[in-house]
Formats: sequence, structure tokens, C-alpha cells
Amino acid sequence: MSTFAPALLKWYQQHARELPWRGAGDAYAIWVSEVMLQQTRVETVIPYYQRWMARFPNVHSLASAPLQEVLKLWEGLGYYSRARNLHRAARIVVEQHKGRLPRRAAELQKLPGIGRYTAAAIASIAFGEDAPALDGNIRRVLARLFDLQVPARSPEGERRLWELAAQHAPSGHVGTYNQALMDLGATICTPRRPACDACPLATFCQARSLGVQAERPLKTPRSAIPHYTVAAAVIRRNGTVLLGQRPPDGLLGGLWEFPGGKQEADETLIECLQREIAEELGMRVRVEEHIGSYKHAYSHFQVTLHAYTCRLTGEAEPRAREHSDLRWVQLTELERYPMGKLDRLIAATLLT
Repeated sequence: MSTFAPALLKWYQQHARELPWRGAGDAYAIWVSEVMLQQTRVETVIPYYQRWMARFPNVHSLASAPLQEVLKLWEGLGYYSRARNLHRAARIVVEQHKGRLPRRAAELQKLPGIGRYTAAAIASIAFGEDAPALDGNIRRVLARLFDLQVPARSPEGERRLWELAAQHAPSGHVGTYNQALMDLGATICTPRRPACDACPLATFCQARSLGVQAERPLKTPRSAIPHYTVAAAVIRRNGTVLLGQRPPDGLLGGLWEFPGGKQEADETLIECLQREIAEELGMRVRVEEHIGSYKHAYSHFQVTLHAYTCRLTGEAEPRAREHSDLRWVQLTELERYPMGKLDRLIAATLLT
């Protein structure tokens, strides 16, 4: 056992967070929670997790559900590939593993959406495998404890942190050790203003002894985040509006949207919208009223979207050139269709 593990486990015994997926011993529940927690804060996840488990209490109920229902329940949590992969993996578990999650991290990684960290977390917490994990909280704690002097997200930083996580993991208690490090990073060893005076590992922390804890972990320089201006068409006909379903893979895959796209250089928003509708639907439109502007930041870019009401010109029906499906939808039915944040904002505007 490492020098700091006893102090860490003692602290965790007294200060472990009460979370709805802890203590149940349910591998499926741990899997769902770990996927939801990828790049998402605990406070945001809890209500989604509780609704999910009420609707999909086991892997069989998830595997048998339509993907559209899965995406709708996930709506607002972001990173929708997580929901698609959960659904795909659930079907694989039912069809190939008799409804039981593999118990070893190496086997778990073969399932869609389960990477090295998630596999280790599930295997150690649910099945007791001695599989050390490395999430954002653990990465920060170890980078400070050992004064890591290379960027934590660099290949060299990742390699060294995985080695440290394994080197100091107490055999037979790795699941608890992983959760203790997660909780310490979430509550004490926070990104800004770590509460070093309350930390059970303060005497072991090399960064603190040097007074550089606020400077660890080192970050890889990030390039400027691009910004895109987008136009969307709310195409009306006989009390309905036209929705397109995005292709199943890629950003917001499987969700429904108001047709449109990115503005090109030297192009007005009206010209952008007319070009996009011609490309996506094979139709001409008459652009009418500007109904709203909406902003959203994704992980690697930012968007400002301008929505306009439009009317089709001509008698032909729109064709799904870039969408998986097209549907004319009553305003009162918009809530039934899973959407990304920007399209849901447009839908909310239409319903006011």
C-alpha cells in the first residue's frame, strides 16, 4: 500500500459523497453513472440519472427501447454519442453476454463508448478488480501530489499519471481508492483555490510543499476556439413546421433540427439560408421574419444561430438530401422530438 493511501481511505470513510449510484452494487447503475459523468458535473448528472434509472432500470429495458426515446431522455445532457453508445452497448450485452456486463476492464473496453478510464471505474467499483482509474479529478490530485512538471493531458503526462495511479493503488481496495481520489478532487483538491488546509494528503503533497499547487496540473496550450454563425429555417405549412433528423453518427446524431447551416464568407444570412435549404432539401424558400438569435458553446467551437420563418416556393415536396428523415410536425408535438439545445430554444420560441 502506498504511503498516502491509508490517509486517503480513512478520509473517504468519513467524507464520502452520498450519490444515488453508490452502495447499490449494481454494475449497470455504475456504468450509466460513469458514462453520464464524462465531461459533466455531478450536480447536473443526478436528476438525469434518476430519470434514466426510473425508465431504464436494467440493461434489458435499455436494450429494448427505441433510440429516439433514449435520446429524448438524454436531451440537455450533451455529448449525445454517449447515449447512442450506451444503447448500442446494452444491445451487445444482452445479445452476446446474456445481459451481464463483462467483469474485467479489458473486456469492458470492447463495448462502444467504454474507454480505459470508464472500464477501470466499472471493473474496480462493481467487480473489485484492481484496476486503477484516471479521470479529471484523479489526474489533478496526482499531478499535485507528485508535482508533475509536464502537461497532464500530454502523452507523457498521461503515461506518468497512469503509472502513478497504479503504483499507489492498494491491492484489494482499488475501487474504494479510485472513488476516494475522485471525491478528494471534487471537494478538496479543486481546480481553483484547493482547500489544502483541509486535505488529508497535505503532508504528502509535493506541489503544496513548493507552493505551486495552484499551478498544477500544467495545461497544454489551447488554440483559439472558432465561432460559427448559423442560420436556421422554420419552414411553415398548414400549421406545421418542418424538422430534419440528423444522420445517426457525428455531432447531435439522431436528433431533430430546423434545417439550415453555417454562413459562408461574403454571404448574408438570407443568402446562407436559401443556399442551405437548396442543398439540404432541394427546395427554394422565401425568407420572412427573423424570430430569434441564440448562442451556444460546444466543446470545440461556439455558435450564434439566427432563426427565420420561411415558406417553400413551388409545389414539390422537400427531399432528405442530408438528413435521415424529414417530418412535418405540429407545434404541440415538438416536445416529443429529441433536439439539441439551440433547436429546443427555437421550439420554445415558437410555443410562446
